[in-house]
Amino acid sequence: MPSISARIPDEDVDSLEEVAELLGEDRSTTIRKALGEGLRELRIRVAAERYLSGELSVNQAARVAGVSLGEWFEIARDRNLTTQLTPEELEEDVRDASEL
Repeated sequence: MPSISARIPDEDVDSLEEVAELLGEDRSTTIRKALGEGLRELRIRVAAERYLSGELSVNQAARVAGVSLGEWFEIARDRNLTTQLTPEELEEDVRDASEL
């Protein structure tokens, strides 16, 4: 596993120590978990912003977010994202679903 070094503010170090203690883990494990969760959230946020602007389709947004199409629909519902589907895309989705 590669090693990365980064400088972080003192208050973030304090917070890291607190969270590591709460989780009963060492700092490295806590940093890996925080990075993983943070990167996932960043991907979802970028996908949502681009989806809302019309830059991404539903499928593209799911790919950018790194989630399945079903997960993307749940994310969109939870975040109250309005659909960017065209009537043709909706019809295609209905056809695809009926074939399952």
